[in-house]
Amino acid sequence: MITDRIGVAENGLRRRLGRIAVGAPVVSVVAALLAATPAHAHVKWFAPYVVGAAPAPIADTLSNGWFWTGIVLVLAFFAATVLVERSTAGPAIGASLDRLTGAIWARNDDFMRAIIGAFFVAIFAVGGVYLTPDLQTPNEWVSWLQLLIALLVFSRRTMPLAAAGIIGLWVIALRDYDFFHLLDYLALGVGVAGYLALASNPESKFYQHRFALLRWGVAIALMWSSLEKFAYAEWFYPLVEERPFLTFGMPRDVFIPMAGVAEFTMGFGLLWTALIRRLSAVALIVIFTAAVYPFGRIDLVGHALIMGTLFLIAADPTTSGLKLKGTAPALGSVPAGLVAALVIIAGSYWTLHGAFYDYETDRAVPVAPSGELLTHVPNAEHPHGMTVPDAQVQ
Repeated sequence: MITDRIGVAENGLRRRLGRIAVGAPVVSVVAALLAATPAHAHVKWFAPYVVGAAPAPIADTLSNGWFWTGIVLVLAFFAATVLVERSTAGPAIGASLDRLTGAIWARNDDFMRAIIGAFFVAIFAVGGVYLTPDLQTPNEWVSWLQLLIALLVFSRRTMPLAAAGIIGLWVIALRDYDFFHLLDYLALGVGVAGYLALASNPESKFYQHRFALLRWGVAIALMWSSLEKFAYAEWFYPLVEERPFLTFGMPRDVFIPMAGVAEFTMGFGLLWTALIRRLSAVALIVIFTAAVYPFGRIDLVGHALIMGTLFLIAADPTTSGLKLKGTAPALGSVPAGLVAALVIIAGSYWTLHGAFYDYETDRAVPVAPSGELLTHVPNAEHPHGMTVPDAQVQ
C-alpha cells in the first residue's frame, strides 16, 4: 500500500517536472517575442537612410546597458533550453515538434522549391526590383529573368541555372548599388543558390548538406541585418514615431537595442543545438508573420524566402550545433559561441564599412524635394528606393 502511494507520488512529481521542463523553452520563445516582434521589418524598405553615413561607434553599443540586459536575458533563456534539451523532457519535446512539422519535413525539397518559386513569381509581379524591394531598377528584363528563375527551380536539371541566375542578379545589381549595401542580401542569396545547386544532384556527397547551407545563409543574413539597429538607430526613429505601438510602450532608445539583440541572437540560435535552433525558428516565424500586419505585403514578399526557410528549420529533426558530452561544456559553449559570432559579424560590419566609405570627406547628400535622404540621385540608370523627377543636393 505504502509502495503504491510512493509510486503515485513519484509519477506526479515526474509529471510536474515534465511540465516545468516543457514550459522553460516556451517561456524563452514568448520572452523573445515580446522583445522583438515589430523589429524585423527591413528598415531600408520603409524609412530614409544613407548607406555611406558613418555608423555609430561600436563602443556606443558596448557601453549601452540595455544591450547587455538583452544579452544576459538571452543567455539565460538559451541556458535553460540547453538544460531542458539534456533532461528527460528533451526527447519528448523533440518528438512533439516532429509530429507537428512531420508533414513539411517529409516533403522538404518540394516545400523549399515551391517557396523559392513563389517568391520569384511575387518579385516578378511587384516588378522593377532586383531580388528584394530595396533594390529598384527600371530595367524590365530583370523582372522577366526572375520569372524565369521561378520556372527553373522545378526541375533538377535546371536548378543549377536558377542558382546561377540568383547570383547573377546580385552581381548585376552592383552596377546600381554599393557593394556594402548589397552585403545585406549576399548570405541569403548564396544560401538559396547553394541549396538549389546541391539539391539538383541527389547522388552528390554534398547533397546531405543542402539544408545546412540554407540555414547558415539565413542565420548570417539575420545577424548582419540586426547590426543596423546599433549602427544606425536613427533610421528606425521614423518607424517608431509613425507606429508607436511597435515598441509596446518602451522608450525608443530602450526598445531598439533590445530588438537588435533579439534579432542577432535568434539568428545565432539557428546555428546552435537542435532545440535552440527549432525554438528560435518558431519565434522568428511568429515575429515575421506579426510584422506583416503593420508593414503590409511588401514586408511579406521581401521576407518570404526567410520565412519559408524558417519552417524547414523548425521541422528539421536532425541534430545540429556542437556535440558536447558534458552539461557544463554545453552551457559554456553558448556565451562563447555568441561572443565569437558578435566579434566576427560585428567586426566585419564596422571594418568593411570603414574600408568602403570615407567619413572624412564632406560629400553632398542627395535629398528628394520632399526632404527624404537618398543613397543615390534617382535616374534611369542608377535608381534607388523612390523615383522623383528632380533631386536637390544639399
